Amino acid sequence: MKLLAFAALPDGDGDPSPAPRVGLVGDGGILDLAPFGITSIHELLAGDRTRLREVERARAVTDRPLIDPASVALRAPLPRPGKIICIGLNYADHCREQGIDPPAYPRIFAKFANAVNDPGGVVVRPAATEKLDLECELAVVIGRETSHVAPAEALDAVFGYTIVNDITMRDLQTEDRQWLRAKGSDGFAPMGPVVLTRDEVPDPQALRLQSRVNGETWQDSSTAEMVHDVPTLIAFVSRFIRLEPGDLISTGTPAGVGHYQQPPRYLAAGDRLACEIEGIGVLESRVVDEEPRIADHALAAGVGSLAAGART
Repeated sequence: MKLLAFAALPDGDGDPSPAPRVGLVGDGGILDLAPFGITSIHELLAGDRTRLREVERARAVTDRPLIDPASVALRAPLPRPGKIICIGLNYADHCREQGIDPPAYPRIFAKFANAVNDPGGVVVRPAATEKLDLECELAVVIGRETSHVAPAEALDAVFGYTIVNDITMRDLQTEDRQWLRAKGSDGFAPMGPVVLTRDEVPDPQALRLQSRVNGETWQDSSTAEMVHDVPTLIAFVSRFIRLEPGDLISTGTPAGVGHYQQPPRYLAAGDRLACEIEGIGVLESRVVDEEPRIADHALAAGVGSLAAGART
């Protein structure tokens, strides 16, 4: 199943600013699940199999009207995930383009819910950076509470998969010597367009993924390039962090990001971004600038006066 969150556009069906609803994607359009008592994907995750059976029942209904996708605005399928756990340096080709050895074990970091951004949303390039980059990533949606799970059983914890674009300020990533500000700023995790349920993905290590900027391909790889596969990541994380329904594990990005191109390339205002993963779809965003732009990088990054104070 493909599940999405949506809201009606002003000229669509209903109030121009309604609370997001959840829909089931079909060949002829979107089936609103509200009449079946389902108003968010979080409800499906927090409930038992009964809720999923309601979705199956909805899918079998053939006489309900479908919503035209052009009449709605997509929303992030999980707008307030409890945890967004990210994996660094998890693609062999991404390590090769940097000339480094793949890590012996998963390197984890985090984003928070403030970073979540809608499909088709705006990514604001902060004044603090001139080196904004994108990273197309397969994100695992956890479907049940999980702790100390073995790799052989780890996929049982998966509800489904979506796309996350791990937007990154490369200059701050280097300067801060850790990644939270560079990757966790507001709107730096566009997500969607759908959650594809686990039963639709026989092998999460056999998916093509691509990113494009203004229609030009930057990344084109496969999840087969992962250093640590999805079951290994779930098992590793769950040894230390209890996973709960609605948590995300964003599994890393392949080669082709702008920072490691020759010469390096970065995102600018007006750029249109697309991240595509086989079976899930295309996640689109556009870049706008925070204004005013500030020539003094230290001042723009908010560290100029602090650095000066430390020297006195």
